[in-house]
Amino acid sequence: MNLLKEQLCTAMCADISLTEVGDGSYFVSTPFTFSDGDNYAIYLNRLASGGWRITDHGLTMMHLSYDLDIDKLKDGTRAKIFEQILGEHGLETDDGELFIEVPADALSNGIFTFGQGITRIHDLSLLSRINVESTFYDDLKEKLLEICGDGLEINYSVPGLADHKLYPIDFAISSKKPLFIFGVSNREKARLATIILQYLQKNHVVFRSLIVYQDMWAIPRSDLSRLTAAANDQIPSLDNVDDLERKIVDATAA
Repeated sequence: MNLLKEQLCTAMCADISLTEVGDGSYFVSTPFTFSDGDNYAIYLNRLASGGWRITDHGLTMMHLSYDLDIDKLKDGTRAKIFEQILGEHGLETDDGELFIEVPADALSNGIFTFGQGITRIHDLSLLSRINVESTFYDDLKEKLLEICGDGLEINYSVPGLADHKLYPIDFAISSKKPLFIFGVSNREKARLATIILQYLQKNHVVFRSLIVYQDMWAIPRSDLSRLTAAANDQIPSLDNVDDLERKIVDATAA
C-alpha cells in the first residue's frame, strides 16, 4: 500500500508544475486540457489572509464561447445547470472570471475542486441529448420572441374546444388565421404534434401550422411522413432562422 501510494504521488507530481507569472502569481500546469488541446487555465494569487485565490482569469468562458453563445448561460436550462455547477463546487464569477478562495492548508483540494468545476462548465458545450432537447425549446422560444415580441402566446390551447387542455400548442401567433407552432425534438413529440393537429382539424378549428424541428432528419420516416401530411409548413432546424422568420411573416399576413 505504501509503495503504491508513493508511485501514485510521484506520477501525479510529475504531471503538475508551477510557473511564476509575476506579482506573486503562479500558473498551475496540469494534464487536464480543453477540447482544442489547451491546458486548463489555473492560476494562484496569494491573499492578504495567507490563503489563495484560484482563478482562471476568464479563459474558461473564452473557450466555452467557441462552441456556445455565452449569453445563453443567463437564462433557461443552461443557466440552471451553470448555477448548479457553481454552487456544487463553491465557485464564484466576476465578469467572466471563475475563481475560488481557499485557506493555505486547503490549496490542493481547492485546485482539484476548481479543475472539476472547469470540466463540468466546459461540458455545457457538450450537453447530453436530453439536455440539448431541453435547450432546444428555450432557443426556439427566444427566436420566436425576437420575431413576434408580445404577439407570441406560449402553451396555448383553443378556448371553447372540448378537452382543450389535453391538446396544448407550444406557441400561437394571433392573426386572421392563427398560426400554431410546434417544436419537435424527437419521435414522441412528432407523434404528439400529429395527434393534436389532427384533433384540431377534426373539430374544424381554423388555423395554420408550422413545425420547427431540432433535427428533421433524426425523426423516423414514418412519423415524419404523418406529421408532414398534417402540418402546413415546416423548418428542418433552428439553423434556418431566416426561413423561420419569412414563413411566420407569410403565414400571419395571409
